Amino acid sequence: MNAPKTDRFRPSKEELSLFLEKEFPQTKCRIVEVGNQTATIAHEIGEAELHPGGTVSGPVLMEVADVAIYVAILGEIGIVPLAAATGLTINFLCKPPAIQHIIAVCTLLKVGRTLATGEVRLYS
Repeated sequence: MNAPKTDRFRPSKEELSLFLEKEFPQTKCRIVEVGNQTATIAHEIGEAELHPGGTVSGPVLMEVADVAIYVAILGEIGIVPLAAATGLTINFLCKPPAIQHIIAVCTLLKVGRTLATGEVRLYS
């Protein structure tokens, strides 16, 4: 993963949004903000994404986290469709309310030549 040296190689929020819409039409994630090794993603929760009792399903939370780190990385290195995750660890600290958006805030901790490491925090 070669991190670009100048902003002219970094895609804009609009370019990344168009890429997500084209390549991942099934996702309900939308880009709120991207830049400076960060990305913020919003995902509106619907009835189909809830477990009984109103708990947001784990796969939905993982999707939002995955999209956030993917967008943060692409925001740094440019649009590289085959960028892939090598690992994901998630800790469920509390039950998010089902009536709101899930917000993912990603901060890249390190962007190397072939590997990037980041942290994603989910909020509701």
